Amino acid sequence: MDHSKVCGIDEAGRGPLAGPVVAAAVVFPRFFKPNGLLGKLNDSKRLTPKLRESLATAIEQSAMDFSISVIDHLTIDRMNIFQATMLAMNRATESLRTLPDFLMIDGNRFSPNLPIPYRTIVKGDAKVFSIAAASVLAKTCRDRLMREYAGNYPHYGFEKHYGYPTKAHVTAILEHGRCPLHRKSFKLKELGEK
Repeated sequence: MDHSKVCGIDEAGRGPLAGPVVAAAVVFPRFFKPNGLLGKLNDSKRLTPKLRESLATAIEQSAMDFSISVIDHLTIDRMNIFQATMLAMNRATESLRTLPDFLMIDGNRFSPNLPIPYRTIVKGDAKVFSIAAASVLAKTCRDRLMREYAGNYPHYGFEKHYGYPTKAHVTAILEHGRCPLHRKSFKLKELGEK
């Protein structure tokens, strides 16, 4: 079967204590050969924030199609983080202008809504170009949102840790309590929660 339009899918924000989970779907031609700046593309966690931002622009300009879906913390609390992540990934895919022929998803589990063949790949963001591209778009989008939220909730340092459970973040929650952006379903043992 000819898979000429391959879509990479990845998410950012499964582990944080606050903010949304974001998924991106990025379509490239099957035998796309990255060059120039795109040749530096790798798992988004291994890239500097500045390089990620530059790559995000290059990806948006070079991809056949891309889409980003943001699922807020209230939905995460209502349905759980796994279901919210699946929802984000499916919404990103469904929002593409034309449906791809094949989906490649970072991770080991996926529950597709669309009848498109797919494959899950553990550490796919370090192995597959289109997944790495999705990883960068999801992460840069989420990081921008968290920097915006930092202005509304300055006590928490969202612009530094982006909501992840760093020591500084946990300390801020202990001092100030949770803000409206925090996921109530994520329990903190430091607060005696189980």
